[in-house]
Amino acid sequence: MTRDNTSPRKPTNTPVRRRTFLKASAALGTGWLVLPSGFVNGQDAPSNKLNIGMIGTWGRADAHFDSVASENVVALCDVNEDHLAHGAEKFPKAKTYVDWRKCLEQKDLDAVICCTTDHTHAFIGNWALNRDLHVYLEKPMANSVEEARILRAKYLQKKGKLATQVGTQRHAKPNFERVKELIQDGAVGELSDVYVWGDRQIPKPGYLPAEGEPPKTLHYDLWIGPSPFHPYNPGYFALGPGMNCLSWNMYWDFGSGQLGDMGSHTMDLAWNTIDAGLPTAIESTGEEYNPEVTPVRMTATFDHPANDWRGAIKVSWHQGGDMPRSPRPYIDLNKIGHGAMFKGSKGFLIADFDTRVLVPVGDTADLTYYNRRSAEKVIPPLGHFQKEWTNACKGELKTSCDMDYSGTLIEQMLLGHVAYRAGKKIQYDGAAGRVTNSDEANALLSRKYRDAWTLDG
Repeated sequence: MTRDNTSPRKPTNTPVRRRTFLKASAALGTGWLVLPSGFVNGQDAPSNKLNIGMIGTWGRADAHFDSVASENVVALCDVNEDHLAHGAEKFPKAKTYVDWRKCLEQKDLDAVICCTTDHTHAFIGNWALNRDLHVYLEKPMANSVEEARILRAKYLQKKGKLATQVGTQRHAKPNFERVKELIQDGAVGELSDVYVWGDRQIPKPGYLPAEGEPPKTLHYDLWIGPSPFHPYNPGYFALGPGMNCLSWNMYWDFGSGQLGDMGSHTMDLAWNTIDAGLPTAIESTGEEYNPEVTPVRMTATFDHPANDWRGAIKVSWHQGGDMPRSPRPYIDLNKIGHGAMFKGSKGFLIADFDTRVLVPVGDTADLTYYNRRSAEKVIPPLGHFQKEWTNACKGELKTSCDMDYSGTLIEQMLLGHVAYRAGKKIQYDGAAGRVTNSDEANALLSRKYRDAWTLDG
């Protein structure tokens, strides 16, 4: 395995760029590709494969390996050379990097999959969009309100030529659509409140003290990236694949804690249903504020205006032991680790990622008011979540969790942290991206970066 730390030559100007040709050719018909020479090839032909760069090659990246094995993985990047070698075992022909900024300059890239630490997600996503690359970005999409808005705006500028997907892969579970159908068809009557929660509790006192030296294979300064510097401690790397983010994502400079982690997944169960934009007011309560560590226990409540099928609603996020009240004494919501509850004039719907329970309430809740849809109108399965993105890159560019949908979701969630840190209810102008009643809260919409790091590179 060779590692390249130099920037490759910039792309030469050609009449038709390769990824533009892929999209145009895919529009001619599913499964066929007409080459410039006039030769027709199948969907798996080399000329109809995406050239993908994987940034982050261990942990969450493993979930993508099989999904992109039928494409061309031409670049691998990881700040840990041991993890880079792990990815190279799967894709030995790919060029390798330790610095994602240099990786993104590789001239033949069509698309990027980002599986790095949370505090670099928005940077990599925005730099990739600036280079007209399709992007699959693991959640959370951003670590500040400002980052979410910049990334969403950049995507909307390029929506006509790029496909994006944010990695809330549970969205592909059929239960998401069954919940949406029940609520929008009136199974709980007129919707008034939505409660979403997660039960994870990982208390930390503060940033870890300096301890030892980074392994020679770990480029620790690149791991810190744009965040304020904190000395190395092996505790930031203590947990293995699948759980490694729980070693660092509760620290303000490295992540957004439960709210951005499982909160991205669980709020998605509600977001898919309620057709909401940005909230107009946010209020958060919880444990005493720690300037180094995100809260374990917190509740954030968001006010949303009416839309064309429902009235105004309140949506709340509960974490770390704070829970909504159960609709009935015999229903123990605490047995649902991550779930959502929808309250309406005729009852409740309680759901986790895979199942749902309808609880009619009141003498008139006989379900005769419920406009059950016909089989022909049932929402079809999404299919494979990662494949939806690769197919979109070569076709109609449409995905279920693009940076518009996911951008408003994470902007709302991060506003919960803003209100918590400000210690007051805030009023929010979503069009302008401003808190209108608190200068202190307005300053918390962004975060500080180290010198020489720019979000818009």
